[in-house]
Amino acid sequence: MFIERVPNRTSPPAILIRESFREGTKVHKRTLANISKLPEPMVAAIGQLIKGAEIAAPVADAFQIRRALPHGHVAAVLGTMRKTGLDALVKARPKDEQRSAAIVRALIVNRIIAPGSKLAFWRALDPTTATSSLAKACEIEDVAEREVYAALDWLFDRQSRIETALAKKHLGSKCLSDFDKQNQKGGALVLYDVSSSYLEGRCCELAQHGYSCDHRRDRPQIVYGLLCAAADGTPVAIEVFDGNSQNACLVLTSKTRADPKTLTAQVETLNRRFKLAHVVLVGDRGMITSARIAEDLKPAGLDWISCLKAPQIRDLVAAGPLQLSLFDERDLAEISAPEHFPGERLIACRNPLLAEERARKRSALLEATERNLKRVAEAVRRAPKKHTAAVVGLKIGAVIDKHKMAKHFVLDMRDGYLSFRRDDEKIAAEATLDGIYVIRTSVPKDRLSAEAAVGAYKSLAQVERAFRTMKGVDLQIRPIHHWLGDRVRAHVFLCMLAYYVEFHMRRALAPMLFAEHAPEARERKSIVTPAEASPATIAKRTQRRSADGQAVLAWPDLLAHLATLTLNEVALPPHGTATFTLLARPTAIQEKTFALLDLPLPRVQ
Repeated sequence: MFIERVPNRTSPPAILIRESFREGTKVHKRTLANISKLPEPMVAAIGQLIKGAEIAAPVADAFQIRRALPHGHVAAVLGTMRKTGLDALVKARPKDEQRSAAIVRALIVNRIIAPGSKLAFWRALDPTTATSSLAKACEIEDVAEREVYAALDWLFDRQSRIETALAKKHLGSKCLSDFDKQNQKGGALVLYDVSSSYLEGRCCELAQHGYSCDHRRDRPQIVYGLLCAAADGTPVAIEVFDGNSQNACLVLTSKTRADPKTLTAQVETLNRRFKLAHVVLVGDRGMITSARIAEDLKPAGLDWISCLKAPQIRDLVAAGPLQLSLFDERDLAEISAPEHFPGERLIACRNPLLAEERARKRSALLEATERNLKRVAEAVRRAPKKHTAAVVGLKIGAVIDKHKMAKHFVLDMRDGYLSFRRDDEKIAAEATLDGIYVIRTSVPKDRLSAEAAVGAYKSLAQVERAFRTMKGVDLQIRPIHHWLGDRVRAHVFLCMLAYYVEFHMRRALAPMLFAEHAPEARERKSIVTPAEASPATIAKRTQRRSADGQAVLAWPDLLAHLATLTLNEVALPPHGTATFTLLARPTAIQEKTFALLDLPLPRVQ
């Protein structure tokens, strides 16, 4: 560490505290602090202290750290935003909009490092209540509450433009999946699924009671659909619907309600916005149903990849196209059933691990239901006069459907009497289909192999992972406190952009996390069976150490460690008004983090 004076033409020279470090055979310098504004005697004292010379006052009295703000995690997120190009997408050219753009960037960063309400964000920017260097790093000061909501409105007005740019980047010709490279130019294999989140209050026009994925029937909710690129799971677009919407079938335009009758027009909007000549939609069995295919997807010229429901699989077995002997020597077989599914390919799969899990779960649920029924039967036996058939029916209804096992029991119920037994025939019939699922697709075989179709459907797990991240402790999309529908949409879109940044950070930092970081080395006997972790990942998870011997951390712990790279406001008494900013020395983990992100280490401006 040393003091260097850098000439600055006709202006006074810049006085910098620097240190040198070696990378291979090259020696580099980095700036730790700019002390140009300090009086010359203080600069001289700092120089003597750096050289190891003794000074009259103790070090504790010579220096005072006025404030230490966590900075490393802010710098890492901002650097990733710039590297991915998202920073450029939320920039504004007009001067009157630049402040709103800066606040939006700060909102995205804060959603990753400290998710919370907009009031908590506003306090995080206030110098008196700041908990990080966010305001300084984003160059915004004295932000009013109304400016935060104005920035949300600014972001919502640009959602369509940002999503179009993301689609061009991740669904364009430079990042096509294996399927897209083999097919016509301008096509894309996209993943789509929907989820819901509850709202606080009842003033929002989008807030409706419906089927709650959060299991919060006491709260109104919204429904939103997420569109991701099938190649790597990168989020591209998100759409918000009212809470009881049953028509959230496709993310197409950020300002148009998705109605089944207007899907054809919306597909044309998709082609116009995202410049995609051919789209293959991948959705689960609850999203892409036979009715949706017949009424919407076929007329719109949209191909699909989905899965059959359990009753449909049973019908195939009963009709003959699906024979269980197909899985005697293999776990994947392509069948056809033109009578039931004309113009579609059916790919039957059997996963033995899934079969074992379903059998174990069914056995546990049957035993739990049996225990509940025994308690009801014992109560009826002790007091038969109090238990009429209606009373017994109410009690049974309260327990029999708890585990959804009513179909597997035969009940004999009347006044003062109850008996039950398992329906072994139905249980055995269901057990024969354990581990079997059937993929359905309209894409011809010469354009998409059976293995590729199964892999595409399994990639829906990437969308589910996105929902878990946005709804969990990482980004906290819920609870939602906004009253205006457009503000709710802007909030959800903001969370998607935060996930976009976190997605790229997690992928780059995988060697330091417990996640899989060597997917090319994973062993997989078949596309049907789950892929096993690579040997390097197993060793990392077992030893809690990476290949270079450093500790492996969970994502929240890594962010917390990055935060210890602080920006320190240092003063030299007795002239306490003169201060300079000093950055803490990065640890080995922090240096590795910025190296994996391909970002320079933070420095004082």
